[in-house]
Amino acid sequence: MNLSDLQNISNGFKSTQRMPVLFLGHGSPMNAIEENQFVQGFRKAASEIPKPNAILCISAHWYTDGTFVTAMDMPKTIHDFYGFPKALFDVQYPAPGSPELAKETAELLLPVNVEEDHSWGLDHGAWSVIKHMYPEADIPVIQLSIDHTKPPQYHYDLAKKLNKLREKGILIIGSGNIVHNLRLIDWKNINTVGAGWDWAVEAREKTNNWLLDGNFQNIIDYQKQGTFLQYAVPTPDHYLPLLYTLGLKDQSEDLALFNDELIGGSLSMTSVRIG
Repeated sequence: MNLSDLQNISNGFKSTQRMPVLFLGHGSPMNAIEENQFVQGFRKAASEIPKPNAILCISAHWYTDGTFVTAMDMPKTIHDFYGFPKALFDVQYPAPGSPELAKETAELLLPVNVEEDHSWGLDHGAWSVIKHMYPEADIPVIQLSIDHTKPPQYHYDLAKKLNKLREKGILIIGSGNIVHNLRLIDWKNINTVGAGWDWAVEAREKTNNWLLDGNFQNIIDYQKQGTFLQYAVPTPDHYLPLLYTLGLKDQSEDLALFNDELIGGSLSMTSVRIG
């Protein structure tokens, strides 16, 4: 795809019907090359929404000091993991970027200083799920980083500034996991769907109820909710992408869950669609 093609794509960011918003529980990087119910869920989600003009992804795996947006023409595929089969490292997702969308994103988030980045690319929080949704890699993808110095409420509020992008055919995806404690994985049940420690079961049930009831403040204030969420969210990196998705919900919009399963004792694949 050449630069003139990219410019034509950017010019296509016209007013459209309002795009849905997604939070995708991305789980293991192996989901990128395996066939299972979760990747089928990602494909189904893509089939049920209009094909986007571009994608803005907030991934758990770009956790930074400050806020950055990828602004290169052709982002590289980042294999930000180790100990996996060569077949996974061989995967490339050659979707174009969009410097124009990056610039517009940065302008929408003012007065927050968003720096354009030309070195990151697409990490596995982005490409491992998007490749199942749009396997032709023909949709521009940019990433917005998560500023680790800011509290949860900040991220929820920041997301609201991105709402105008939904009117231009931009699909906004948060990618992480609501329950994500790698230190407490039950290795005997690493591939057992439905396997969860008691605290993980409680975390899934409580957060699902809050999501479906629209009680987002409890989700934002997860650190105040008890031991079960302290185990489920030992670090905020995989949890905060959910807040970007929830921050974009209008009161009139429906919220639905899919891929709503625990796996390996301490991970949830629960995903969210808004709109």
